[in-house]
Amino acid sequence: MASEYLKWKYRDVKPDEPVQYTAQEKRRNWFFYHKWHIVIGVVLVLCLGDVLWHVLGIGQVMPDYQVAYVGAAMLPDDTVAALEDAIAGLGQDCNGDGRVAVKLNQYVTAGGSGDAAEYAAASTVMLMGDLSENDSYFFLLEDPDRFQREYGVLRRLDGTLPTEDDEDYENCYIAWDDCPALAGLDLGDYTVTTLGKEVTGHSRELLSGLYVARRGFWMDETSKYPEQCGELWDALTEGALS
Repeated sequence: MASEYLKWKYRDVKPDEPVQYTAQEKRRNWFFYHKWHIVIGVVLVLCLGDVLWHVLGIGQVMPDYQVAYVGAAMLPDDTVAALEDAIAGLGQDCNGDGRVAVKLNQYVTAGGSGDAAEYAAASTVMLMGDLSENDSYFFLLEDPDRFQREYGVLRRLDGTLPTEDDEDYENCYIAWDDCPALAGLDLGDYTVTTLGKEVTGHSRELLSGLYVARRGFWMDETSKYPEQCGELWDALTEGALS
Protein backbone atom coordinates (compact mmCIF):
# COMPACT_ATOMS: atom_id res chain seq x y z
CA MET A 1 0.00 0.00 0.00
CA ALA A 2 2.81 2.38 0.96
CA SER A 3 4.71 1.63 -2.22
CA GLU A 4 1.65 2.45 -4.32
CA TYR A 5 1.28 5.70 -2.42
CA LEU A 6 4.92 6.62 -3.07
CA LYS A 7 4.51 5.86 -6.74
CA TRP A 8 1.48 8.14 -6.82
CA LYS A 9 3.22 10.89 -4.75
CA TYR A 10 6.27 11.04 -6.96
CA ARG A 11 4.52 10.26 -10.23
CA ASP A 12 5.55 13.60 -11.81
CA VAL A 13 9.07 13.81 -10.33
CA LYS A 14 11.79 13.52 -12.92
CA PRO A 15 15.37 12.48 -12.03
CA ASP A 16 17.97 15.20 -12.08
CA GLU A 17 19.80 15.56 -15.31
CA PRO A 18 23.49 14.59 -14.96
CA VAL A 19 25.66 17.65 -14.48
CA GLN A 20 27.84 18.42 -17.46
CA TYR A 21 31.15 19.95 -16.35
CA THR A 22 33.37 21.99 -18.59
CA ALA A 23 36.98 20.96 -19.10
CA GLN A 24 38.11 23.79 -16.81
CA GLU A 25 35.70 22.69 -14.05
CA LYS A 26 36.91 19.09 -14.36
CA ARG A 27 40.54 20.21 -13.96
CA ARG A 28 39.60 22.36 -10.96
CA ASN A 29 37.80 19.47 -9.25
CA TRP A 30 40.69 17.09 -9.95
CA PHE A 31 43.19 19.54 -8.52
CA PHE A 32 41.02 20.08 -5.41
CA TYR A 33 41.10 16.37 -4.55
CA HIS A 34 44.74 15.75 -5.60
CA LYS A 35 46.54 18.95 -4.64
CA TRP A 36 48.41 17.38 -1.69
CA HIS A 37 49.57 14.53 -3.90
CA ILE A 38 50.99 17.12 -6.27
CA VAL A 39 52.75 19.02 -3.46
CA ILE A 40 54.33 15.85 -2.08
CA GLY A 41 55.42 14.81 -5.58
CA VAL A 42 57.07 18.17 -6.24
CA VAL A 43 58.96 18.00 -2.93
CA LEU A 44 60.20 14.49 -3.75
CA VAL A 45 61.35 15.58 -7.20
CA LEU A 46 63.22 18.56 -5.74
CA CYS A 47 64.91 16.35 -3.14
CA LEU A 48 65.91 13.84 -5.80
CA GLY A 49 67.26 16.63 -7.99
CA ASP A 50 69.34 17.95 -5.10
CA VAL A 51 70.85 14.50 -4.53
CA LEU A 52 71.66 14.06 -8.20
CA TRP A 53 73.22 17.53 -8.35
CA HIS A 54 75.34 17.48 -5.22
CA VAL A 55 76.10 13.81 -4.65
CA LEU A 56 76.18 12.20 -8.07
CA GLY A 57 77.22 15.32 -9.97
CA ILE A 58 74.51 14.88 -12.62
CA GLY A 59 74.00 18.16 -14.47
CA GLN A 60 77.32 19.57 -13.32
CA VAL A 61 80.49 20.00 -15.33
CA MET A 62 82.93 17.62 -13.67
CA PRO A 63 86.58 18.70 -13.81
CA ASP A 64 89.09 16.69 -15.79
CA TYR A 65 91.94 18.19 -13.76
CA GLN A 66 92.13 19.80 -10.33
CA VAL A 67 94.77 22.24 -9.09
CA ALA A 68 95.32 23.16 -5.44
CA TYR A 69 96.54 26.69 -4.76
CA VAL A 70 98.01 27.17 -1.29
CA GLY A 71 99.02 30.70 -0.32
CA ALA A 72 98.56 33.60 2.05
CA ALA A 73 95.80 35.34 0.07
CA MET A 74 93.04 34.35 -2.34
CA LEU A 75 93.70 34.72 -6.03
CA PRO A 76 91.24 37.06 -7.79
CA ASP A 77 88.32 35.47 -9.62
CA ASP A 78 89.54 36.89 -12.94
CA THR A 79 92.93 35.25 -12.49
CA VAL A 80 91.42 31.93 -11.47
CA ALA A 81 89.06 31.82 -14.45
CA ALA A 82 91.81 32.77 -16.90
CA LEU A 83 94.20 30.18 -15.46
CA GLU A 84 91.59 27.41 -15.56
CA ASP A 85 90.82 28.17 -19.21
CA ALA A 86 94.51 28.35 -20.14
CA ILE A 87 95.37 25.01 -18.53
CA ALA A 88 92.28 23.42 -20.07
CA GLY A 89 93.65 24.45 -23.47
CA LEU A 90 96.65 22.21 -22.85
CA GLY A 91 94.68 19.24 -21.54
CA GLN A 92 92.21 16.70 -22.88
CA ASP A 93 88.69 15.50 -22.18
CA CYS A 94 89.50 12.83 -19.59
CA ASN A 95 85.95 12.02 -18.46
CA GLY A 96 84.38 12.01 -21.91
CA ASP A 97 81.75 14.70 -21.27
CA GLY A 98 82.64 16.63 -24.40
CA ARG A 99 84.69 19.43 -22.87
CA VAL A 100 87.93 20.00 -20.99
CA ALA A 101 87.41 21.51 -17.54
CA VAL A 102 89.95 22.54 -14.91
CA LYS A 103 89.06 23.38 -11.31
CA LEU A 104 91.37 25.45 -9.14
CA ASN A 105 90.82 24.86 -5.41
CA GLN A 106 92.03 27.72 -3.23
CA TYR A 107 93.35 27.11 0.28
CA VAL A 108 94.45 30.17 2.23
CA THR A 109 96.37 28.80 5.20
CA ALA A 110 98.09 31.93 6.50
CA GLY A 111 97.31 32.59 10.15
CA GLY A 112 96.21 35.79 11.80
CA SER A 113 93.60 36.76 14.33
CA GLY A 114 89.83 36.89 14.49
CA ASP A 115 88.00 36.00 11.30
CA ALA A 116 91.27 35.53 9.39
CA ALA A 117 92.43 32.84 11.80
CA GLU A 118 89.09 31.04 11.64
CA TYR A 119 89.10 31.16 7.86
CA ALA A 120 92.67 29.81 7.73
CA ALA A 121 91.73 26.97 10.07
CA ALA A 122 88.71 26.05 7.94
CA SER A 123 90.81 26.26 4.79
CA THR A 124 93.38 23.90 6.30
CA VAL A 125 90.65 21.39 7.05
CA MET A 126 89.43 21.58 3.45
CA LEU A 127 92.99 21.12 2.19
CA MET A 128 93.32 18.00 4.31
CA GLY A 129 90.10 16.73 2.77
CA ASP A 130 91.47 17.42 -0.70
CA LEU A 131 94.64 15.48 0.06
CA SER A 132 92.71 12.64 1.67
CA GLU A 133 90.37 12.26 -1.32
CA ASN A 134 93.22 12.65 -3.86
CA ASP A 135 91.32 15.44 -5.60
CA SER A 136 94.13 17.74 -6.74
CA TYR A 137 96.97 16.36 -8.81
CA PHE A 138 98.63 19.71 -9.51
CA PHE A 139 99.77 22.24 -6.90
CA LEU A 140 100.40 25.96 -7.11
CA LEU A 141 102.34 26.90 -3.98
CA GLU A 142 103.55 30.07 -2.37
CA ASP A 143 105.86 28.30 0.10
CA PRO A 144 106.58 24.82 -1.31
CA ASP A 145 109.23 23.94 1.30
CA ARG A 146 106.79 24.50 4.14
CA PHE A 147 104.04 22.65 2.30
CA GLN A 148 106.19 19.58 1.69
CA ARG A 149 107.53 19.66 5.25
CA GLU A 150 103.99 19.71 6.69
CA TYR A 151 102.21 17.36 4.28
CA GLY A 152 104.89 15.37 2.45
CA VAL A 153 102.70 14.55 -0.56
CA LEU A 154 104.74 15.96 -3.44
CA ARG A 155 106.56 13.84 -5.98
CA ARG A 156 110.12 14.50 -7.07
CA LEU A 157 110.63 16.16 -10.44
CA ASP A 158 112.08 12.93 -11.83
CA GLY A 159 108.82 11.13 -11.01
CA THR A 160 110.09 9.14 -8.04
CA LEU A 161 108.66 9.33 -4.52
CA PRO A 162 110.69 10.91 -1.73
CA THR A 163 111.51 8.86 1.32
CA GLU A 164 110.13 9.73 4.74
CA ASP A 165 113.36 11.41 5.89
CA ASP A 166 114.09 13.12 2.56
CA GLU A 167 114.44 16.86 3.17
CA ASP A 168 115.61 17.78 -0.31
CA TYR A 169 112.39 19.66 -0.98
CA GLU A 170 113.73 21.62 -3.94
CA ASN A 171 113.58 18.49 -6.08
CA CYS A 172 109.77 18.52 -5.73
CA TYR A 173 108.80 21.82 -7.36
CA ILE A 174 109.59 24.27 -10.15
CA ALA A 175 109.27 28.04 -10.18
CA TRP A 176 106.40 29.33 -12.33
CA ASP A 177 108.77 31.62 -14.26
CA ASP A 178 111.05 28.68 -15.07
CA CYS A 179 108.27 26.93 -17.00
CA PRO A 180 108.03 28.46 -20.50
CA ALA A 181 104.53 27.07 -21.04
CA LEU A 182 103.26 28.72 -17.86
CA ALA A 183 105.25 31.94 -17.97
CA GLY A 184 104.05 32.50 -21.54
CA LEU A 185 100.35 32.23 -20.75
CA ASP A 186 98.31 35.33 -21.51
CA LEU A 187 96.04 35.54 -18.47
CA GLY A 188 94.99 39.15 -18.81
CA ASP A 189 94.22 41.57 -16.00
CA TYR A 190 92.30 41.14 -12.78
CA THR A 191 90.09 43.55 -10.84
CA VAL A 192 89.37 43.36 -7.12
CA THR A 193 87.62 45.69 -4.72
CA THR A 194 89.67 46.67 -1.67
CA LEU A 195 88.29 49.04 0.95
CA GLY A 196 85.61 50.15 -1.47
CA LYS A 197 88.07 50.86 -4.28
CA GLU A 198 88.69 48.86 -7.43
CA VAL A 199 92.26 47.69 -7.91
CA THR A 200 93.48 46.38 -11.25
CA GLY A 201 96.65 44.43 -11.98
CA HIS A 202 98.20 41.77 -14.20
CA SER A 203 97.45 38.15 -13.35
CA ARG A 204 100.94 37.18 -14.47
CA GLU A 205 102.42 39.30 -11.67
CA LEU A 206 100.45 37.36 -9.06
CA LEU A 207 101.59 33.99 -10.36
CA SER A 208 105.21 34.72 -11.20
CA GLY A 209 106.33 34.24 -7.60
CA LEU A 210 104.63 30.87 -7.18
CA TYR A 211 105.84 27.31 -7.67
CA VAL A 212 104.27 24.32 -9.39
CA ALA A 213 104.38 20.73 -8.17
CA ARG A 214 102.48 17.48 -8.57
CA ARG A 215 101.07 14.88 -6.25
CA GLY A 216 102.89 11.72 -5.29
CA PHE A 217 100.95 8.56 -4.42
CA TRP A 218 101.97 5.81 -2.08
CA MET A 219 100.47 2.36 -1.53
CA ASP A 220 97.52 1.81 -3.89
CA GLU A 221 96.35 5.42 -3.89
CA THR A 222 96.05 7.37 -7.09
CA SER A 223 94.17 10.28 -8.63
CA LYS A 224 91.57 10.28 -11.34
CA TYR A 225 93.05 9.96 -14.81
CA PRO A 226 96.69 9.58 -13.70
CA GLU A 227 98.01 9.04 -17.25
CA GLN A 228 96.32 12.15 -18.61
CA CYS A 229 97.46 14.16 -15.60
CA GLY A 230 101.03 13.00 -16.21
CA GLU A 231 100.80 14.11 -19.83
CA LEU A 232 99.49 17.53 -18.80
CA TRP A 233 102.31 17.88 -16.26
CA ASP A 234 104.83 17.21 -19.03
CA ALA A 235 103.15 19.87 -21.19
CA LEU A 236 103.14 22.46 -18.39
CA THR A 237 106.79 21.90 -17.45
CA GLU A 238 108.25 21.25 -20.90
CA GLY A 239 111.55 23.06 -21.24
CA ALA A 240 111.54 24.06 -17.56
CA LEU A 241 114.73 25.01 -15.77
CA SER A 242 114.71 22.88 -12.61
